Amino acid sequence: MSNLRRVLERQQKEREEIRRRRAEEDRDADEKEEQMLAAAVCMLNQSRQHHRRAPNVDRRRESRGKNLLDNYFILNLLYPKYKFRERYRMQPQLFQKIIHDICNYDTYFIQKHDVVGVFGLIPEQKLTAALRMLAYGASAEQVNEIARMEKSTILEYLVRFCDAVENLYTMEYLRKPTPKDLQRLLQKSKAQGFPGMIGSIDCMHWRWKNCPTA
Repeated sequence: MSNLRRVLERQQKEREEIRRRRAEEDRDADEKEEQMLAAAVCMLNQSRQHHRRAPNVDRRRESRGKNLLDNYFILNLLYPKYKFRERYRMQPQLFQKIIHDICNYDTYFIQKHDVVGVFGLIPEQKLTAALRMLAYGASAEQVNEIARMEKSTILEYLVRFCDAVENLYTMEYLRKPTPKDLQRLLQKSKAQGFPGMIGSIDCMHWRWKNCPTA
């Protein structure tokens, strides 16, 4: 009985240590997310304060938007779907759901036209800009080459995107996992060859690339 008691005590200590480490990881992740969002808001405010009206530059947004649609979002797309998963870190269907939800939540993401009837950026360009900054840590200047939009505009979309995601998905998807959730995720990860893996972007990237059913 004493041996059994010691085993149970050791298992209890291990479970407590695992919970403690996960709580610390959650706090660290929350702090990093808050710091990144605060930095984006600060950069946006500074850009607004110091922005001087410059001559309009033809960024060829319409052609860049068409290229983006041709690459990833039409029936006869240029790149295969696994390339979309690699570059956007999600399935195309999930991206379409997010873009639909966010456009309904914030009309700022809907394509509009100006007073002379010229159409602006398409929603796919706006979300791509925000996702590139979040997923790859890209700067606004780097995203400008991809999405063809002003730095202050990119930061505006980033802040609005984070706000929309927090308000739309916190209760369902951004809550802390329950023990049942963790057990399910551990089993799926173990089946893919990653026992003990929880929430690793690199492992998820490998799984999407190598598992047709992922």
